Amino acid sequence: MATQTTISPAPFAEAVARLQRELGADIVHGPGEADIARHSHDFINTMPEGLEIAGIAYPRSTEQVSQILAICCEEGVPVTPQGGMTGLAGGAVPNVPALLLSLERMRKIEEIDPAGATITVEAGVVLQAVQEAAAEAGMFFPLDLGGRGTAQIGGNVSTNAGGNRVLRYGMMRELVLGLEAVLADGTVVSSMNTMLKNNAGYDLKQLFIGTEGTLGIVTRVVLRLFPEARSVSTGLVAVKDYASALALMQEVKAAFGGTLAAFEVMWPDFYHLGTTALDRQPPLPHGAGVYVLVETLGTDAERDQAAFEQTLADILEKGIAEDAVIAQSEQQRGDIWSIRDCPGEFPKVFWPQISFDVSLPAGKIGDFVDLLRGRLLERWPEAGLVFFGHIADSNLHLSVHLDEDPMPVHAIDDVVYSATGEWGGSISAEHGIGTVKKEFLHHSRGPEEIALMRRLKVALDPTGILNPGKVI
Repeated sequence: MATQTTISPAPFAEAVARLQRELGADIVHGPGEADIARHSHDFINTMPEGLEIAGIAYPRSTEQVSQILAICCEEGVPVTPQGGMTGLAGGAVPNVPALLLSLERMRKIEEIDPAGATITVEAGVVLQAVQEAAAEAGMFFPLDLGGRGTAQIGGNVSTNAGGNRVLRYGMMRELVLGLEAVLADGTVVSSMNTMLKNNAGYDLKQLFIGTEGTLGIVTRVVLRLFPEARSVSTGLVAVKDYASALALMQEVKAAFGGTLAAFEVMWPDFYHLGTTALDRQPPLPHGAGVYVLVETLGTDAERDQAAFEQTLADILEKGIAEDAVIAQSEQQRGDIWSIRDCPGEFPKVFWPQISFDVSLPAGKIGDFVDLLRGRLLERWPEAGLVFFGHIADSNLHLSVHLDEDPMPVHAIDDVVYSATGEWGGSISAEHGIGTVKKEFLHHSRGPEEIALMRRLKVALDPTGILNPGKVI
């Protein structure tokens, strides 16, 4: 297993002085001049109080990342890579003394290739900027999530991000054709493939997708683009229970085929929070058992909208759904999506909270929600629970609010992840493992799998300086 490096303040100072001599004080900020507070937390998690931070590096190129890591490897300085700090699992939050390496200055969009349907970007480019650049070129980049205005592509790659359109386009892994990464000793591995088909040896990019910066730091990426959708049809459907939501899913899959882009399920507790509690007018009345956001992306606005409306009318007539509303404008579409995207506003009305991101076979999720709700309320009767998720791709989210100080985080984690393991699910559908879920990884991965992960870590980072204490 890789050795976790710990160092004292004196070597910190020597290492930082060397970094500043070789790269410049504008690239490497010492602890006295660094804005550590801005880099000390993600959406939920904060670094331990009093933790020694060597400083913060802001490289502008792969070459500078390579220089920094080569020096840190020689000096024995741990490195915590950071992106937009929108994570929920603590993967970018330092938990041991370390140099923080922020990729926020690496924001070049290098090339858009319409013929090859690719866009090449640096790791610090914000997701929304990629979406907008693709749109300006008449193309479409499908990854989308609530933190689109802050989340960086490097972080999306490192966590294998999912989001709202996995059903049609897949996870980030399916959207990456090539990448460049820097190993712990400064070696640059450039696999900047731009082709859809390439079976020339091992697909090395997979070592760095979803491994949270523990095997290497991603610096540049080649992403797939798609034809821009010419029509978007969006509806909100109310059904009586989860079984009806599954029946609805089968109906819309059969009717819409490959144009179905989103199937977002919201239980009543989430729907109430996203509407009434946050002062939004609910598009459908409260009282349904489950609410489902359905969206298609097509090629003919008039034809697709008519087909969408007819399909939902047929579903209502069959009794699968109780009620439905269909967006007739971009404003109405935005209003519907604002409900589903409301977790970013939870701090206003639902705080403190613990957020969970698990996956199970879609057919099991309804019963799992009932079981988990029962177990949690039996232990903590005053807890607030909200369930929602991308059910068509097996992803369930849960947020737990408890007005206790401190919150019994570990005990709640144990209930949720133990149940997930019992039901054959994954403790992380799309948010990663980080530090928050590391202790519970055995619920989803066998001992042989974890042992192989450790062998890979030792092979690529023998001194353990890259994002120590994360994942395994």
